[in-house]
Amino acid sequence: MARCLITGVAGFIGSALARAVLAQGDQVRGIDNFATGKRENLGEILTQMDFRQVDLLDLEALREACVEVDYVLHEAAIPSVPKSVLDPLGSNRANVDGTVNLLVAARDAKVKRVVYAASSSAYGDTPTLPKREDMTPNPISPYAVAKLASEHYMISFYRCYGLETVALRYFNIFGPRQDPPSPYSGVLAKFITRMLRGEQPAIFGDGEQSRDFTYIDNAVEANLLACKAPAGQAAGQVFNVATGRRVTLNETFELLQGLTSYTGQPGYGPERGGDIKHSLADIAKAKAGLGYKVEVDFEEGLRRTVQWYRGR
Repeated sequence: MARCLITGVAGFIGSALARAVLAQGDQVRGIDNFATGKRENLGEILTQMDFRQVDLLDLEALREACVEVDYVLHEAAIPSVPKSVLDPLGSNRANVDGTVNLLVAARDAKVKRVVYAASSSAYGDTPTLPKREDMTPNPISPYAVAKLASEHYMISFYRCYGLETVALRYFNIFGPRQDPPSPYSGVLAKFITRMLRGEQPAIFGDGEQSRDFTYIDNAVEANLLACKAPAGQAAGQVFNVATGRRVTLNETFELLQGLTSYTGQPGYGPERGGDIKHSLADIAKAKAGLGYKVEVDFEEGLRRTVQWYRGR
């Protein structure tokens, strides 16, 4: 039985990972400072795990949290491009300083492997599609720069100290428990909840921007695979986690009209600073190195997500 430390465990992705790790019979130690995570996301599993309210800037608390841990799944972050534009110092402290603290603690505790929630924002707005891991990064926002810097720290700790690390570049993860009112939340959570209430959703720009929207179950599976993949194929590597397909916001709105019975039209506004126009992943490396495959496609993911929000 393995023990996994999940940072940001009360968040959208962290809480989904905790459920999956527990379901496969392993132990979960979770940490969160509730800056963006919510205790209610843990619900019925809170009593099944070793939960600690810890901030990533508290190195000593991280050292204690890493004791006797096999794998670290590092999800904690302030996952917001607009927030990082407004507060680059805060974004850097949470997303870079916190990550380095965690790596030091994991190294000293002799953790087997750290799996890091990296971001497709590292690619920036380069015109080449699909995005491949060997492309030169071109981050736009302070958030993207911070996530890319942490990727480099992952690779550095593998090369310098032998701490096995894997970075997973997430492409627009969505699904249940994403927090619609939060300024950090993904566009689909906002679309779905507003349309279910009969309220007009907002699109920043003309709606022709496209994303490789990836249902949460795919990201969870990628993390579990990244823990166990052979070191020769995975350690010190970066992998895209996505579907290999892109959909525009206008197309997404039309699909959601059918699922939510919303009859209105979206409201269009100015583009947001730091946002990219198009995003599409090449997932060949993840397939080869991790054994990754798309478990849930976009339409089925939308259906499951709408069903969950409607049940609330």
